Amino acid sequence: MRSETLLLRQIHPNFVQAGRATSQAFRPTPKDEQRLSVDNGDLIEAEAAWKRFVSNPACSSAGVMAVLHGECDAQSLAVIEDGVPYPEHCSIDFSAFEKREIERKAKHLSRQAQGRGWLFEASGAA
Repeated sequence: MRSETLLLRQIHPNFVQAGRATSQAFRPTPKDEQRLSVDNGDLIEAEAAWKRFVSNPACSSAGVMAVLHGECDAQSLAVIEDGVPYPEHCSIDFSAFEKREIERKAKHLSRQAQGRGWLFEASGAA
């Protein structure tokens, strides 16, 4: 994976306000063991990642945004190529940080993704 690799993030419709993803979309939860689920953009395109994600009836996404691997490095966030539950899957690991620092890092990643814009947007979702 390169510093320029896009890490594709599915954005839940509840985390979209006025067409913009909130920082919640980039903040892991304790149930996720403080790891944010993303896809390796070197291995899959945004639209294909979205189609696979929403093909699961339990999953909902307004679209796909992305952060760069290098942006995670700059925040001291490890990117783990875990390949589970599918080969393109990766995790951004926030587990080394306290809640306040996690929120700060999530806001930073959100700003970076907002600057890049939607890579794929579901019609009528956002």
